Amino acid sequence: MRILGIDPGSHATGYGVIEREGSLLRHVAHGTLRPRGARVELRLHQLYRLLSEVVAHHEPDAAAVERVFVAQSPRSALVLGQARGVVLAALGSLALPVTEYAPAEVKQAVTGSGRADKRQVALMVRRLLGLAHLDEGDAADALAAAIGHAQAGALRALGAASPRRRPRARTGLAALRVRRAR
Repeated sequence: MRILGIDPGSHATGYGVIEREGSLLRHVAHGTLRPRGARVELRLHQLYRLLSEVVAHHEPDAAAVERVFVAQSPRSALVLGQARGVVLAALGSLALPVTEYAPAEVKQAVTGSGRADKRQVALMVRRLLGLAHLDEGDAADALAAAIGHAQAGALRALGAASPRRRPRARTGLAALRVRRAR
């Protein structure tokens, strides 16, 4: 399965592509899309086009998009939301299944802590994918989203494949409470 991770931004949108085969993860590509121009509508159009090219080139099976978490001002939040909307529209127009993850979910999946900083995330992404070098930033966050999605998919597959367990018999105080309630 080939997964595209996206860390949306209005000035810089990180992307990362990985492949998952069983429990193995392999790095395919990563980078940062930097639309140019003073006018926001032109940058958003350029982002749509650039992301569409990434999808066409790497042909992912699914996409993982990091949800917008914070912005420094209401205006920044609005522009960031517009960039996220363009990302979702581009992926939707290409019929690519999209799953969104909160930043803490991505950090938890990659580092084991939902409060990890960018340096820790980049370090773990490097280790998990066997990369010699990876700058912390948008592309590292995008690769982390893709890794988190790959791990979530593997866990879902394990859950679907395992037989359903019968509920355990209640013992001790829990059994006593149930008997009294009857």
